[in-house]
Amino acid sequence: MQLGVDTFVATARPGPPGDSGRVQELLEQIELADQVGLDVFGIGEHHRPDYVSSAPAVLLAAAAARTKRIRLASAVTVLSSDDPVRVFQQFATVDLISHGRAEIVVGRGSFIESYPLFGLDLDHYEELAEEKLGLLLKIREQTNVTWSGRFRPPLTGQGVYPRPLQNPLPIFVGVGGTPESVVRAARLGLPLIIAIIGGQPRQFRPLADLYRSTWSEAGHSAEKCFVGVHNIGFPADSTGEARETFWPAYRAAFGKIGRERGWPPPTRPQFDAQCGPLGALLVGDAAAVAEKILAEHESLGGINRLSILIDNGVLTHRQILRAIEVLGAGVAPIVRAAVESSVKSA
Repeated sequence: MQLGVDTFVATARPGPPGDSGRVQELLEQIELADQVGLDVFGIGEHHRPDYVSSAPAVLLAAAAARTKRIRLASAVTVLSSDDPVRVFQQFATVDLISHGRAEIVVGRGSFIESYPLFGLDLDHYEELAEEKLGLLLKIREQTNVTWSGRFRPPLTGQGVYPRPLQNPLPIFVGVGGTPESVVRAARLGLPLIIAIIGGQPRQFRPLADLYRSTWSEAGHSAEKCFVGVHNIGFPADSTGEARETFWPAYRAAFGKIGRERGWPPPTRPQFDAQCGPLGALLVGDAAAVAEKILAEHESLGGINRLSILIDNGVLTHRQILRAIEVLGAGVAPIVRAAVESSVKSA
């Protein structure tokens, strides 16, 4: 199982002043994730004052020049409000800089600011997603593209450059809980990432099973079927420290989202339940987090990748660095050994 870190590059955390300092912190965090042996680092696209991540490909390109092994992904690219030609060019460039470590995770995003920002109508939400993904895949397959659609001027054989080192450039589909998106990913033969930010991971088993059954029905190779998950969490040196440190951060983040969307503010009992054996939060010491990851692996019928969103506007740079160390040096060896053992005994 691959293990990694996701971030939205929150701006409000204490530390060096301004967005420049925040970006330098981010690059240090990615370098450390590479050094401690994590498999992937993802940067999510957002167009809000809370985050410095409106251009993930630029940040990933900077990280590519400072890392050696870790894979560099978007988490997610809001393809519906972008131009597939530019998305492909940007990530192909990251792939060249990184010597073949770039990935695109496309999705619709958890906020809607990018749609009015780029002059797009939310009434076309579904059509934009389907059409632009189709074009991105065609660009991946062909250098010179002939294509026409509803939301972008046609292509009449123009070449799309540069071409990436990886052939094909990996494209994943990130989903929240929409079965239609899961089915589309499976039919297209694309790996899936499920965002599990609350509730119980086992509740997402039907989505994982739907993906696998649709994948099989579409005739794709069983060996290439790929289910990944995105969780929220905070590994630390002790479970008590992890919960006490992460609770204010969780309360601030979900309290703000709740005010925007009309949800009640999170409570400490709810948080503790989410940190418990059945909840979605991966908060605890290395052994506790590893145990929950392995339980999630089993409850979903097997997962190929798990990434943890650690960053937010309350945790300090030092706290995040330590969490990455615990994940790479403490959690990952336990998980990998257990998964390898189960494979050998199967």
